[in-house]
Amino acid sequence: MRKLILLLLIAFLQLTLINVVKGQSKKKSVVIDYKIDLAGKWAFQIDSLDQGITQKWYANSLAGNITLPGSMTTNGLGSDITINTPWTGSIEDSTWFQSPAYAQYRKPGNIKVPFWLQPAKYYKGAAWYQKTVTIPTTWSKKHVELYIERSHWETTVWVDDKQIGMQNSLSTAQVFDLSNELSPGNHQITIRVDNRVKEFNVGQNSHSISDHTQTNWNGMIGQLFLKAKPLVYIDDIQLYPDIKNKLVKAHVQIINHTGKTVSTTINLLATCAKAPALRPMAKAIAVTKDTVVIEITYPMGEKPLLWSEFTPDVYKMQVQLVTAPNEKEERSVTFGMRSFSSRGTQFTINGKPTFLRGTLECAAYPKTGFPPTDLQSWVRILTVCKSYGLNHLRFHSWCPPDAAFEAADRLGFYFQIECASWANQGASIGDGNPLDQYIYDESNRIVKVYGNHPSFCMMNYGNEPNGKNLVKYLTDFVSYWKQKDPRRLYSTGSGWPIINSSDYNSTPDPRIQGWGQGLKSIINGQAPRTDYDWTGIIKNWQHPTVSHEIGQWCVYPDFKEISQYDGVLKARNFEIFHDQLKKNGLENLAEDFLFASGKLQVLCYKADIEAALRTPGFGGFQLLGLNDFPGQGTALVGVLNPFWRDKGYITGKEYSQFCNAVVPLARLPKMIYLNNETFTVPVEVAQFGQRVLNHVTPQWSIKNDAGNVLFKGGLATTIIPLGNNIKLGVIKQTLNSITKPSKLTLTVSVAGYENSWEIFVYPAVLSKVNQNIMVVNTIDNKVVETLNKGGNVLLTLKKGALKGSKGGNIAIGFSSIFWNTAWTHSQPPVTLGILCDPKHPALKEFPTQRYSNWQWWDAMSHSSAIRLDSVATGLQPIVRVIDDWVTAQSLGLVFECRAGNGKLIISGIDLLSDADKRPEAKQLLYSLISYMDSADFNPKQTVDLGKIIDLYR
Repeated sequence: MRKLILLLLIAFLQLTLINVVKGQSKKKSVVIDYKIDLAGKWAFQIDSLDQGITQKWYANSLAGNITLPGSMTTNGLGSDITINTPWTGSIEDSTWFQSPAYAQYRKPGNIKVPFWLQPAKYYKGAAWYQKTVTIPTTWSKKHVELYIERSHWETTVWVDDKQIGMQNSLSTAQVFDLSNELSPGNHQITIRVDNRVKEFNVGQNSHSISDHTQTNWNGMIGQLFLKAKPLVYIDDIQLYPDIKNKLVKAHVQIINHTGKTVSTTINLLATCAKAPALRPMAKAIAVTKDTVVIEITYPMGEKPLLWSEFTPDVYKMQVQLVTAPNEKEERSVTFGMRSFSSRGTQFTINGKPTFLRGTLECAAYPKTGFPPTDLQSWVRILTVCKSYGLNHLRFHSWCPPDAAFEAADRLGFYFQIECASWANQGASIGDGNPLDQYIYDESNRIVKVYGNHPSFCMMNYGNEPNGKNLVKYLTDFVSYWKQKDPRRLYSTGSGWPIINSSDYNSTPDPRIQGWGQGLKSIINGQAPRTDYDWTGIIKNWQHPTVSHEIGQWCVYPDFKEISQYDGVLKARNFEIFHDQLKKNGLENLAEDFLFASGKLQVLCYKADIEAALRTPGFGGFQLLGLNDFPGQGTALVGVLNPFWRDKGYITGKEYSQFCNAVVPLARLPKMIYLNNETFTVPVEVAQFGQRVLNHVTPQWSIKNDAGNVLFKGGLATTIIPLGNNIKLGVIKQTLNSITKPSKLTLTVSVAGYENSWEIFVYPAVLSKVNQNIMVVNTIDNKVVETLNKGGNVLLTLKKGALKGSKGGNIAIGFSSIFWNTAWTHSQPPVTLGILCDPKHPALKEFPTQRYSNWQWWDAMSHSSAIRLDSVATGLQPIVRVIDDWVTAQSLGLVFECRAGNGKLIISGIDLLSDADKRPEAKQLLYSLISYMDSADFNPKQTVDLGKIIDLYR
């Protein structure tokens, strides 16, 4: 009896170890799902001298230890950061390495880099991981695999002293066949991971490997286990939905390691909790070869549920392989009945037009330094994206893990996947290098593993390619995939090149600010309006166009964010910028700078997004981005931070007014009006909702700053089909009842969706003010005499008159900084808009918020920013310009002071030239003079008149 009890106990422990989860059927056929979880403690050793292979570390015991899943960095392993750390990623601005301004941040113990988020430890090279496993006797004569969900990145495996092989996928699990070596008993598994660029170079800035984003980590993450399968097992299942014929074609690949013909049965059953029950199918197969692909057509019923952003209904295909006489294997595959395609120049989902409202996912994860592999994390990210009106993610030069696809399937998100490469800046594509074959290999691995997910809608090689023969190579790549797998759309690369055989274009041409355009861009070089679109750009292309990396509008750093970096990456860059702000005595303005620049950033994004939505037949846009990009010199381009949290100046509800499936649009010919004009504005809608909108009566209103409705009306009741550039009518409203300078808000609502625009109306005729106030654009003897006699002077500088050392060399414009000044080599503008006190009496006749709005476009286009400290210490301006966070200078557009015995206002804005054509300048001048003619004009600070004279060139 004791012996029997002992045997039963051993059997129970053995079953627990190998996790047999399926039990037995009535016929006692065993469902094979044997697994040994390898998560936990591993032995570990760094191989910085590359001695491990020659010294046969795989045959010995490693000295250290590490916890997996994880990386060396999450385990606190590696070297301290120094000025010689061998980073992976281009550094466009190398001033940190030699500039005296950064000397304190190059000292040992206080190393702080401004290029990207900084890891606590760093290591690039080979590292060894080792674990002893016990293989149960029940695994005898089984196919045994080692599964590493994501390794970074070249991975070589040994069992005991036998090398199994090497794999180097950056995008999929690395799976090793250990069947011949893992006999029952104890074995030592040794894994060497090398994160250096070696045989093939995907590009050091590729987000799959770069320190700019996820970091070039060394380790293994996600699921990590050994699994035993029958000798005849399912290797791959690919499901091809056909919504027209209401069926799905299943391609099931079976591997036979028995060396003989085996009779099997494949059972299929598709299930969905929301759909009527479907019938199972069975097919008997004689597996005669090592590898057999079985094709089965599975009917999906009379009314299969279709997957889309509005109805993210997924099915599970249960596939069971029964091997006579007593073994069966089961697989469950997620798929969706959907067709993501195109018609003309627009994308379609299940035959209906759709519009991609996307952002980039750049693999920035400060807590860990690598992407999450759990479902909950990805559900959170995509839920945030949906709350901001998005339906699309582009994965910039990397591919996410399976949990991201599963989350997107559930929430209805369209993914563009890239094959782990940005072949530029030290790398190229199509020139016969090993990368050329790697891209084909990687793309095949990606499609095999993730190809059934309905969210996987688009794919290209990667980002912004370089190479003499790239067009030929990428043309062939697109043709290869179009022929091989019709389940998604294919293009060459994100950004370029455009070729006729692509399913869609990705190009940076349709956006309001291009790389290198500076002050000549639409938003900086043309008076504000909302009546333009990209029709002229896309007219010669016959397939959909996605605008590449639109936006890139910066905001001031949120220094409160520093405390959120409690993981492996620290915001040392923010600490540098914060130090500079404190050094210049402006620390108390940090929150104001964030809020004001954030409001300008939103204004720029709204202009970019609406231009895309206004364009008839346009395919969509991809923002760069909804959240910040932490690398490339620190690109604070998000309304969200890298943790996908908002920064306090706009919510998802507000953002989704101009970024949504349905967006009312107004084609305003200008944003500044005089009260003797008639406000005439065509109204339209971009409508990519779930269905046609019937019997809709669009409404409009114009409110003043107090929220009072001044004018309102309705447009003709209509039916709104799917599409954009759908005309709703024209608003016509006289403005002569507006007698005071006003900021007004136009709101248009359509079927419960609302969008708004702020406009400014000024009196066409201004009352006269004190003629004794001297208004000049230069200082001469008469001006000096007037000030010495106690007179009042308004000095308005002509653009270009300010000395470079006094601020004349600061390139300002209306928009915020594009990307950042480090990587654009100070492309103008290098400032982030204005900051002022709207209640200051000097601005009483020039209505404004604390931040830049459209009425400041004229001022920023006709001005220079004055370095206030070059005039007087602690000078507080009426209107301040927010400087780049790297230099954080105290800059002013308008300030007041005493000089001689008189009082003076100095305007860096030219308020006199062409004043009749510039209503904003005329109104601001009037407001300043009115202030100077009042008792409120009483400057406190005295400035040496010589300092004022010295402002001029």
